[in-house]
Amino acid sequence: MSDAAKHKRDSRIRRHQRIRRKVSGTAERPRLAVYRSNRHIEAQLVDDVTGRTLAAASTHEATLREDRTSNVDAARAVGRLVADRARAEGISRVVFDRGGFLYHGRVAALADAAREAGLEL
Repeated sequence: MSDAAKHKRDSRIRRHQRIRRKVSGTAERPRLAVYRSNRHIEAQLVDDVTGRTLAAASTHEATLREDRTSNVDAARAVGRLVADRARAEGISRVVFDRGGFLYHGRVAALADAAREAGLEL
């Protein structure tokens, strides 16, 4: 790994740690944690009090892997799917954790799709 790539990754991790000092999920309002790689995007609802994942969705799933997994449309599909699974668990309000990524592009598309599907961020 090059020095530039290492610096970029370390900077994102530092940003995420800074965010996590302030953002925490509970059973009533779990944390919607987003992870974005070059090829995939993942989202999960986490109860930080008990350390449990309540619901999750990812482009790794077979139903979402049929189309491209690294574009805004795939991120919207993951946002809708995680919102549907959250509502099935009785969750309507979440706190958003962008994971140190900029709120732009695929991360913003996932959040907007989750909002449209009924989650209150």
